[in-house]
Parts: sequence; structure tokens; C-alpha cells
Amino acid sequence: MSALRLSFRPLVFATAVMAAIALLMLLHGPIVQLADYHHFADRRSGLGLPNAADVLSNLAFLLVGAAGLAFVRRWRRHPGLRAGRAGWLLFFGGLVLTAFGSSYYHLAPDDARLVWDRLPIALTCAGLLAAVGCETLGCGRRTVAALALLAAASVGWWYWSAPLGGGDLRPYLLLQIATLVWVPALQQAAAAPRYERRAVWLAVGAYVLAKLCELTDHALFDLLGLCSGHTLKHLLAGMAAAAVLALLCHRVAPDWQARRAVRRALHGA
Repeated sequence: MSALRLSFRPLVFATAVMAAIALLMLLHGPIVQLADYHHFADRRSGLGLPNAADVLSNLAFLLVGAAGLAFVRRWRRHPGLRAGRAGWLLFFGGLVLTAFGSSYYHLAPDDARLVWDRLPIALTCAGLLAAVGCETLGCGRRTVAALALLAAASVGWWYWSAPLGGGDLRPYLLLQIATLVWVPALQQAAAAPRYERRAVWLAVGAYVLAKLCELTDHALFDLLGLCSGHTLKHLLAGMAAAAVLALLCHRVAPDWQARRAVRRALHGA
């Protein structure tokens, strides 16, 4: 995708949306964590693990993250990945860290452990936003580093403001919303291939559905019995990340097939 020929209408729209959301958050005041946030619906043990479903469902992040890191490393010189490589590494690396951080948190949920769940999630959002920004706007690695620092600061602000009144989640939430708004807008502005735009919208839809499942954790567990809303959140968020990985695989697919054809020809000779 070129950083030179952009349609500015989607960017203006995204900027207006984010400005409105930021203003509403400012007028609303601190958004604090729910008092019963750590009381998840599914507390069943399994395989010697407490809260087994919420712990083990983090395997979705580990599988996609590890596969993504291996993929970016293998195709690091590919022109379709070169511009956003640092951001993609942060994105997939953040998924791997999310798997471990979220598992650690769900073994014994409390605020101190929640930091290690939210921090990698924030880094993952920053990585995706940075990767697409580098590919479409021509941003450099400093942008990736700056977004990573902002992501860490958003979680730090929540944790450090907790003693002052429950913690302020506004920067952390704003980062997630900005990713959901800006990534499709940047792709639309850069006239990304239709498949890539569809993959991104699928990822956005799956992530929004994941957040809705998180908010209805107990209701879904009462309804389904076998699976809680929070477990579904992990699985749906993993699907969202898998859609992004599929986007990158599709991007390099022609070269991948060409390499296989060459190897087959050489083998046949």
C-alpha cells in the first residue's frame, strides 16, 4: 500500500469520530473498573488449574501470536511486510505476551495481576495501529516505539490512579477504540485490496463481539452452561487476530506459491 496516494475523507471521518469520543470521555470524567470485575462466572477447575476455561482459552492468543512471529520472521524481506514489520512484530509479540499475562491473571484474579493482562493487550493494539500506519502513512520505527510507550502509559495511568478512586480506564479504552476506528480508516484511505479490508472488518467485528461477551460473562454462562462470556471473549479475540494473520498470508501468497513451484521444478529436474 502506498503512503503517497491517500483519500483524506476516511481520515477526516476517523479523526472526527475519535475527537468526539475523546471529548465525551473528558466530559464524563474517570471511567473506573467495575467493583466486581474479578468475579468471573466460570470458576471451575480443570487439569489442576483454577478457572481452567479462562486460563486455557488463552492458547488462542499463543497459537496466533507464535505463528505470526514465525511468519513475519520468515518473510521479513518481503516488500509487502517490510514497511510495517516492526509494528507486526509488536502486534504478534503482544499476542504471545497476552497469552501468558492473561493466564497469569486468571489463575488468581486481582488488580496487581491484571496489569500483566492489560499491558500486552495495549501493546498488541499499538502494534496493529503502528503496522498499518507505517504501511499507509509511511511512518517510521519511532512511531512504533512512541505508540508502544503510549500503550504502556495508558495501563500505568489506570494502575497508578487506582488509589485515587478506582483507577481511570479512559486512556486504555481510548487506545482500543482508536485501533478499531483508525485501522479500517487507514486501509480505506490507502485503497487497500478488497480482501485486506474485509479481513480487517472481520477482525473488528470479532473483537467488538468479544467485548460484548466480556460484558455479559455471567448471563452467557447461565444461558450456555458449558462456556462463559469471558471464555468466549478470549476465543473471539483470538479469531480477530487470526483474521489479521490471514491478511498477511494472503499478501505474500503469490510469492509463496512461486517458491513452491520453483522447488518442485528443481526437484523434478
